[in-house]
Amino acid sequence: MGLSRMLSRVAQGLRSGLKGRVAAPVTGAFRNSFTVVEEATPRLNRCELYVPGTQAKIIPKAAKSKADVVVMDLEDSVAAGEKETARKNVIHALKEVDFGNKTVAVRINGLYSHHMYKDVVEIIEQAGERCDVFIVPMVGTDKDVYMADALVSQVETAVGRKKKLGFGLIIEATMGMMNIHAIAGASKRNESLHFGVADYAASTKSRTTNIGGPNRYYGVLTDQDGDKPRDFFWGDPWHYAMSRIVVAARANGLRPVDGPFGDIADPDGYKAQCFRGAALGMEGKWAIHPSQVAIANEVFSPGEAEVAQAKRVLEAMETAQREGLGAVSLDGKLVDIASIKQADAIVKKAEAIAAM
Repeated sequence: MGLSRMLSRVAQGLRSGLKGRVAAPVTGAFRNSFTVVEEATPRLNRCELYVPGTQAKIIPKAAKSKADVVVMDLEDSVAAGEKETARKNVIHALKEVDFGNKTVAVRINGLYSHHMYKDVVEIIEQAGERCDVFIVPMVGTDKDVYMADALVSQVETAVGRKKKLGFGLIIEATMGMMNIHAIAGASKRNESLHFGVADYAASTKSRTTNIGGPNRYYGVLTDQDGDKPRDFFWGDPWHYAMSRIVVAARANGLRPVDGPFGDIADPDGYKAQCFRGAALGMEGKWAIHPSQVAIANEVFSPGEAEVAQAKRVLEAMETAQREGLGAVSLDGKLVDIASIKQADAIVKKAEAIAAM
């Protein structure tokens, strides 16, 4: 039996075994390493400005900000007794406020909350189609995504919504971190994974009350050397979690987005956190105060020199390929096919920013 025929029979057997069941997402072991990953809806995502849904007067100001994404929040920043008011404010804003070409998102309440279904139903039924993305908090398993997807799909169908809502999923607990790859591939609505650092710290019982940022106790001493003083080097307690989010997101064609930095009086600290996230592969970062927007935009935008160098790499590789070469030296550094992907991403992001 030929290989192609054998693979066909295996696939047929798998399909037969799945009759009457919900098909598993094509991730992990179900996807071959050479499968082309479908990218999520392309959006600029350098900065996400969060606005409490209770602050109706601030929403139009956020719409005029330089943030790529405006997120109107119905969850953590809204007290239990204000949920109804916040939802009405958000629906009004979605119908009346001019957000220009920004991505407009709403952080709904989580599946743990009885407010969640009303957020979904009332926004889709009453607010038209201006909302682009639902930010879903406290995602713990792929089944959470399935449930949210099913509810959104039902309401969209009922009202005849033409534009399909996307999902931004917040990973902010140990269960979500353990199941992150299944979560990332659980729905075609998925667009981004976000790091909810504060709840994640609580979930791991980390000894901190800060929202993001370093921890002065997390570090190492240099070796003893007689009576000489020893240096203490700070570590990054969130490196593992952030790296895991980046890998899961990129492997599934999603955007990884870093979460909040709570010390709004420390712009230098916020900027350092932005640089750290960008170095790891994060697409952008939350802003919980307007003063953070310009910083995130600056850090997550490729600079002029970076774009110019990326274009030089593309030109060098184009010349190399015409000459039948797979790699060349540019300024004394190796440039190969992988360099094309890196350079192309930089140039395309610069073009998207210029088009804003």
